[in-house]
Parts: sequence; C-alpha cells; structure tokens
Amino acid sequence: MRCLVVADLHYSLPQLDWLVSAAQEFDLVIFAGDALDIGSMVDFRAQIVVVKKYLALMAGQTRVILCSGNHDLDERNAEGEKISRWISEMRELGIACDGDSLAIGDTLFTVCPWWDGPLVRQGIVEQLHDAAVDRPRRWIWAHHAPPANSPTSWGGKRFFGDVELVQWIMQYQPSMVISGHVHQSPFVTDGSWFDRLGQTWVFNAGLQPGRPPTHIVLDLDADKAFWLAAGEAQWIDLNAPLKRPANSIEEPPDWLTFLDRIADPSLARPQAAAG
Repeated sequence: MRCLVVADLHYSLPQLDWLVSAAQEFDLVIFAGDALDIGSMVDFRAQIVVVKKYLALMAGQTRVILCSGNHDLDERNAEGEKISRWISEMRELGIACDGDSLAIGDTLFTVCPWWDGPLVRQGIVEQLHDAAVDRPRRWIWAHHAPPANSPTSWGGKRFFGDVELVQWIMQYQPSMVISGHVHQSPFVTDGSWFDRLGQTWVFNAGLQPGRPPTHIVLDLDADKAFWLAAGEAQWIDLNAPLKRPANSIEEPPDWLTFLDRIADPSLARPQAAAG
C-alpha cells in the first residue's frame, strides 16, 4: 500500500489541483489538517464549498483520510470548544474523518480531531482506547499537531507541539503519527520532517508555497518513507533505527517520475472545483 501524505495546504488552489491529479497513483491520501485558511480574503464558507468539491474529486479516485486542523474549525460544541462541523460531513463521500478509524488490510488508520478543550480531548482518549482493543500489526494516527519537543514541532525558536500527544504515543506506541501544523520544521536547523518516539515514527511534511505542495509518500509494502520538497528529495528506512540525515533519493521510483510530470502548473484546474 502506498499513501500520499499532505497537510497545511491552506486553501492553495494550485496545491489542491496537484493533489487531485496525484491521488489516482496512490491507495490512500492522508490529509493531516488545515485544508482551509482563516487568514484568507476568501469567505470561509466559500472556502468550505470549494474544498469539498476537491475532496469529492479525490474520493472518486482513491481512499481519503481527513483530520481537522486549527484552521478548519467552523463551529463550537455545547461546551464552547471549537470543532469542525464541515469535516464531519465528509463521511457522506466515504472519507474517514475526525473520530473515525479505517482498516485497510493489516493497517488501522485512526483520525483524531483538533482539540482545544477537555471535551474533545476526552473524546480522543476514548477513541484511542477503543481502537487499541483490536489493533492490528500496523497502527497509524492522523493528528494535526505534532508531538511536543520533537524536531517535527520545532519552529526555529521554540517547539509548537502537543504535550498530550506525547503521552498518548508513549502509552500506545502506534506505528506512525502523521502531523503538520508547524510549517517550517523540515526547513530550519534542528527541525525535521521525521522523528521517532520509542517505536513510533512521526512525520510532518512542512509547508512551501507553489505547486506541488511538500508531501510525504509512505510505501508500506517496502517500509520506506519519502519526503519531497522544492529542490529536495529524501527517504528513510522504516525498519532501521532513527538516523540523521535522511538518505537522498538517487534512483527515483516510477510513481515519483509521475509526480514530476504532474507538477507542471500549466495543467488546467479541475472544472468541478473552480466555482
């Protein structure tokens, strides 16, 4: 199984165009939060309509997982905590989203919401407890914020990670945690797109402008993770101990050659998403 991982596209239409074009080459797309941009001049409700159309196009080509990030919150629950109502509506498209777990073969994917209060936090605690009961050999979480005190949450001057997530990782030791949120982590000194806490690999693709977005490809059959950014292409062996720096990609696999072809910004925007 090959998974395409992105986060923090922040309503970038060229990056969403690319994601739709690339989705067909993968068994699963994992979108780890912040599809929207609260700082955009485009009305938030209009952003939701457009992003839903992109997600529908992706869901028509492959399986999709979507967790909420802090930019995706459009409502408050009864306790006044911010939640993403629109993301929960993506289940209608067959997309696994906040609160869901999706089993594909021998892999279980658990999708965690963004939390900013005790009610949603407790929901994640119960979600992880329930999913752990019959966990298979490989268990992967989507959780927008990376763990605290990890290179994947280093912003250059301080860490921006989730302390609670560190505790959950140490308790359950999932195979991987897919995050985003801290845009500059892979590009600053002492930051990184990957880390390991105990037996758990942690990933954060980071953010760069333009097409294509920075992204990670998980080749779960080959036990390799690839990170692709402007002018950079690296990979790590998921069966090996943590080692820095990562390996450079010297012999690109076929799927990477395909991704290079669709990086051409002259490709037309999907018509269904242009409105």
